[in-house]
Amino acid sequence: MTGGKKELSSEQHTLYSELILEHKRVVNKEKNIYEVTPKHKRYRVYIGRFFELKKGLHSVFNELREAKEHDYMEFMINSGGGFVHEGMQFFNIIQEKFSGRTVAYLDNRGYSMGALLFCMADKRVVYPYSDLMFHTYSHGSHGKGGEVKSHVEHTSSKLERFFYDLIVKKGFLTEEEFKKMIIGQDYWMDAKELCKRGIATDVIVGGEELTAKQYLKQLKQEKRAKKEEKIKKEALLKVEKKSKKKKK
Repeated sequence: MTGGKKELSSEQHTLYSELILEHKRVVNKEKNIYEVTPKHKRYRVYIGRFFELKKGLHSVFNELREAKEHDYMEFMINSGGGFVHEGMQFFNIIQEKFSGRTVAYLDNRGYSMGALLFCMADKRVVYPYSDLMFHTYSHGSHGKGGEVKSHVEHTSSKLERFFYDLIVKKGFLTEEEFKKMIIGQDYWMDAKELCKRGIATDVIVGGEELTAKQYLKQLKQEKRAKKEEKIKKEALLKVEKKSKKKKK
């Protein structure tokens, strides 16, 4: 059961919050044992480009900071990336209010900062044609020579640590791959690769949600079935050719 709904939009993102009323699930009817999910809010954020130039995100983050201990966050990501510092604000709100209670859906692309946001979630769901791209950051500086040098060094160190913690510490890229990424290598991944690396935890396909492991198993079975079908067709063609030769 659900209660009141609320919508807040910034320039690039939209937040929907909805009150979910308390509900019970029967565990053992004879012993009168129930699993109770308390009343809570679901915060669902549709993520576009990380490119806010006004104050739109103030109201979104202010609403998220009202979250209570049982509330949870969903990200619907379709993003080509943008400002890393804006993405860091989402990282901060997860740490502050939604640690252990975040779900991200890659609907349908997550590039650059969009990829990093996907990696922040506890549960990470993709679709068969979702794709993701990791690459290094871009930034600039201006001012006197010493100021530019110190700013670039500080920012590079900070961003590399941020990227490393989200990507390498979680095992999504190897140390060697990360080094290549920092100096310019892009890493493009489809749903299969995301599942193999553990970046995606679940896949929605054919109206049901499969674990990454189940999805990879399904792909193998489909590949095997196609191979067997091809062998059958080739065998049938050989039989038909022989039959035609005999008739001649």
